[in-house]
Amino acid sequence: MLEKYYGYKSFRKGQESIIKSILNKSDVLAIMPTGGGKSICYQIPALLLEGITIVISPLISLMKDQVDTIKQMGIESTYLNSSLISKEFNEIISNIKENKYKIIYVAPERLESYEFIMAITECKISQIAIDEAHCVSQWGHD
Repeated sequence: MLEKYYGYKSFRKGQESIIKSILNKSDVLAIMPTGGGKSICYQIPALLLEGITIVISPLISLMKDQVDTIKQMGIESTYLNSSLISKEFNEIISNIKENKYKIIYVAPERLESYEFIMAITECKISQIAIDEAHCVSQWGHD
């Protein structure tokens, strides 16, 4: 799967054990440097597990880049953030309800959206990942 989707013959240090832990339904805290291959650690389990993966990310440009890359691999994914107009947001919410995505990137403020909450209550969630977790304190504590 690593080579098929990502073109790599082997995992980087730590990736394989992180993925195995996720697949064994263990909670995982993975701290890796920028460019260290964190995304693969939740994207591969997303492909193997039934249901959707929700990735909480504060960076709009990173979300778009990740979704574009994942879509090029043939994996249905999307993002929800403040860059979307109302029509786009509503279409994505409708698609979430129909289980059209394997991976959904969500901005922290969208987690409070009533429409998003209602949409994901109808879905099987396989995992939740927090990308750029060092930004959590900037998101607020309330």
